[in-house]
Amino acid sequence: MSIETNERTYTLKPKGDMASNTVLSPKKKNNYKQPGSSSASFRKPNTPAYQGDPAMIGFPCAKPLIEKQQLISEINTQYDDSNQISEASCLSDEEIWTCGEDNIMRLYHIEGELIKYIKTMSGNNPLDIAVTVGGSLVYIDVDDDEDRALKIVKKKTIQTLIKQRGWGPSNVCIASSGDILVTMISGDQYQTKVVRYTVDLIQKQSIQFDEKGKPLYSTDKYIYNKSICENKNLDICVADCGAGAVVVVNKSGRLRYRYTGSFHTEKSFDPVGITTDSQSRILISDNNNHLIHIIDEEGHFLRYIKDIRFPMGLCVDTNDNLFVAENEESKVKKIKYCM
Repeated sequence: MSIETNERTYTLKPKGDMASNTVLSPKKKNNYKQPGSSSASFRKPNTPAYQGDPAMIGFPCAKPLIEKQQLISEINTQYDDSNQISEASCLSDEEIWTCGEDNIMRLYHIEGELIKYIKTMSGNNPLDIAVTVGGSLVYIDVDDDEDRALKIVKKKTIQTLIKQRGWGPSNVCIASSGDILVTMISGDQYQTKVVRYTVDLIQKQSIQFDEKGKPLYSTDKYIYNKSICENKNLDICVADCGAGAVVVVNKSGRLRYRYTGSFHTEKSFDPVGITTDSQSRILISDNNNHLIHIIDEEGHFLRYIKDIRFPMGLCVDTNDNLFVAENEESKVKKIKYCM
């Protein structure tokens, strides 16, 4: 495996047990379609004990990986072969928002009950979902003209939060500060950037190029899914499936490294979903290989979670249980992978 940094490329020996793998989740590529502004209070997504406190960085792992991952439960959803599930986002430890290839976003209890559902304003499928501090759902909508916007569901109304001329959001997450992090694709689909907005929807940061002026993210016109999350050390992590890499920058937007997969996989690395846990570990859906890669905050490979099919959207609850949207199986699996 190689990790490409902004200075050089290192060849690394695997860190941890590579043979001890597990039961888990799948994800498949989206053929995404494409979809203004009010203020809102945004949720700290999946924020367990550690939220980027510098004093904690480098401490021994308080929640080590377990020898064999355990399948705790699974939700059989209303998605099917013609309408496959793509994303999952924790509302609480008991409730999970999902979306897929229809225009309905569904909230499930972890025991499998469909609690409620919401239709997109456009009538098209949402590209991504996240949850605000107050528990409101935000999603990326695409209208019939391929214009994209970030929208929020408040009570029974849907409002537009972010719509930028010449650019459209493709993926979204909520930072520990409450800021909104959005991957944006240019109108011609040949440029990509990450934009940070404050809770008042003021653009605070734009991340597009490395220190040499080269694009950080791929510009493939036909593959523009770039799932995004913030790590607990405040790094910004993007699963850039067009590049076959996870691109990690620090909070200032400076490139730290690119993780391009492990040499143990049979097919090319296909990162389509990403999340992090309380120990700053990064979990990545590899759709081609039916795996979840677990790496540490420095990009070192730790192990796989196996025995899953087409993993896509990932999220963790406050106890570091992993939820995986299995794209072609139409399931959400809850998996225990650490102490």
